[in-house]
This record gives sequence, structure tokens and C-alpha cells, in this order.
Amino acid sequence: MSENGEKGVQPGALAGIRIIDLSRILAGPTCTQILGDLGADVIKIEKPGAGDDTRRWGPPFVTAEDGTPTTESAYYLAANRNKRSVCLDIADEEGRRQLLELVADSDVLVENFKHGTTARYGLAYEDLARVNPRLVYCSITGFGQTGPYAARPGYDLLAQAMGGIMSLTGEVDGLPMKVGVGIADVTTGLYATIGILAALRHCAETGRGQHIDVALMDTQVSWLINEATNYFVSGRRPVRRGNDHPNIVPYGVYPTSDGYIAVAVGNDSQFVRFAQVVGAEDLAADPQFATNAGRVENREAFEERLRPYMTAATTSEWLGELEAVGIPCGPVNDVEEVFSDPHVLHRGMKIEMPYEHSGAGYVTLLGSPLKLSDSPVTYRLPPPVLGEHSEDVLGASAAMSTLPGKERAS
Repeated sequence: MSENGEKGVQPGALAGIRIIDLSRILAGPTCTQILGDLGADVIKIEKPGAGDDTRRWGPPFVTAEDGTPTTESAYYLAANRNKRSVCLDIADEEGRRQLLELVADSDVLVENFKHGTTARYGLAYEDLARVNPRLVYCSITGFGQTGPYAARPGYDLLAQAMGGIMSLTGEVDGLPMKVGVGIADVTTGLYATIGILAALRHCAETGRGQHIDVALMDTQVSWLINEATNYFVSGRRPVRRGNDHPNIVPYGVYPTSDGYIAVAVGNDSQFVRFAQVVGAEDLAADPQFATNAGRVENREAFEERLRPYMTAATTSEWLGELEAVGIPCGPVNDVEEVFSDPHVLHRGMKIEMPYEHSGAGYVTLLGSPLKLSDSPVTYRLPPPVLGEHSEDVLGASAAMSTLPGKERAS
């Protein structure tokens, strides 16, 4: 019987892989949580008495069953399940010795210190590769290991600003706008995960580890996607369009009589059906709007004529009628509505995990979007309290010197 209780289901795909997680905030922890969900043993190395910065990024904080707030923030919970927390001070000689012992028996190390920091402590890739030639070493920074900006500190906001997405996000005449969550961090974590999996495959074939260099700035630039190639091909600088698509019309959010609806009409045959449902046959018959290229070229005139049709019915009325003829559409949900949606709940995107160590009983977390038939993700460990597993991992005597509030022996 597997850890999630289903007969015949194999352990996680990465069971047996040990990962040393020297990262904090969001990009690195996102990467290591994904790997942990897939079965890897993730050892989260944290500074004694402080730990991951996000532990204090609140409110809100988790509330214990007796109503008192704990020291664990909701932000920290988002990216730290399936990990064991070990307190080690890498600025201390003994802490570095203990870390090297862990590295010798590990497969992957993930770190997100500023460029050059690990080298100062003798923990750069070249140093650790001598200890473990099979080690996959992933460095996550703001601007990478090379280039004129390499020494700069990196934050999600800076990546979004400098990487172009803020110039494309927001109302046409509004301020440049970042995405509402730390999306540069999250996508960097995803790319780091892909790189690590590829490097593990390479190591299995060759016996050699390697250094992975992943940067927030590079990742942000990479997901300019079609807006970048639109610019390369046309030479025209892309601009903010609100919710409009640069290459498809109608594709956006439209006011209804009681709210909003998102509509994505991907081809001209869909557009004919869409126009019939909303009563806008005149638009489908107009030569300037009959093709998607025409609608894109005449976007403002088309949108101005379409809006009165869309406000003639409620959101739910349009959803029923458009879905019936195969037009992609959906409501514009807030976060509360998302986690009341029966499909979201069916897909396991909201989970509960025991959280007794904080006095909270249970904690609600986001589920993984990965659905593997033979080696599914498992939710084995809730986000750990600081230093919770130091003794288990390091041994009782070694752990005592690194736990929060403990004095080192002289």
C-alpha cells in the first residue's frame, strides 16, 4: 500500500532523491516543493533563530485551535510542504562541515544566494562537486551568474519591471502593472524544476552532476512569448491592451447586465456561432469583421459595437447559451469563488494537512496540479516549524548546537 493509501500506486517518481534546499522566499521553495511533492526527500536548511524570511511575512498568520496566532505566516505555507527543516549556520565552520556531510550523500542542491555568496563560504558548485561529483547544483538569482547585472540583488517586482511584462499589463492608459502574484518567482521555480529533472537524467546516463544557472530576469523575458515574437516580426513595440489579446478578437472580459464574462473566440467559425448567440449577426456579416485579421485590425470599432450586445443579458445567461454552442467562456471569479468551484474541488486543488505541531490542528493548502497515473504526488509532511527535523537529520548532539535558542558549546 502506498503512502496515499491506494493499492498498486507506486511511490513518488523522485522517491530516493535527496535534495538540499538552501533557498528561501518563493522561487527556490516553489521548485523544491514540486520536487518534494513528487517524492524527493527535501532538507530545508535554515539559519538558526531566523529561518526563511517568509515565516514572518504576515499577517495573516496561522491561528491555533485556541485562537492564538502562531509564528507561521500564510505566505510561508504556500511553498514549503514535504520538507524537513534543519537549522545550520553556513557562516560557521561547524555548520559548513555538517552541510558538506549532507551534500556528500545528496543528489541535488538548490540555492538562491546573491551571486558570489556561496563562493565566499567555500560552497560554490566547484567546491561541492569535489565532495560529490554527481551533485546537481541549481543556482537561482535575480540576474544570473554572468553579465553586467549579475551582482545585483533580484526580486520579483524588479524582474517584472525590467523584463517587460509590466509594460504589457494593465489598462491602456493606466500605470504599468505587475501581475497580482509573484509570477516571475513562480515561473523561475518551474524552470529550475525542469532543469533539475533534466540534469538528474543526464547524471543517470553519465554519472556527472552539473551547475544550473536560472535567473528571474531570464525567465521573465522568456514568457513574453508571442508579444516578443510579434515585436521581432513587426518591429512595432507592444503596448498595454488591458484584457485584450494582441492577435485574437474577441478575446477578453466583457461587461454583462450584472457583472463580467470572459470570452475566448479562437477562430472564425466560432465567431459566427458567437455572433448568432449574442444577436450580433450584423457584425459577422460586416466584411471588416468577418475574419480574425479584420477584427484585430479594426479592434476599437468592433469592441465598441459588441459591448451593447453583451450587456443585454446576465453573466449566467450568457454562460449557458455560449457553452451550449461550444464557445469558450467563463465567469470572472474572485479567490473565494475559485475555491467554491466544484471542478476546482474535484481536481484536488484545495487540500488539508495535519498541523498539530503549531497547535492549529489542520491547515488548508493549495494542491498540486500534477496528476501522474503511476507515481502521483503525495502530501507527506506539512510545512515544518523552524528546526523541526534538525535532530532527525543531524543526530542529537550535532542538532543541539544549531537549534533556535541553543548556545553552542565552547
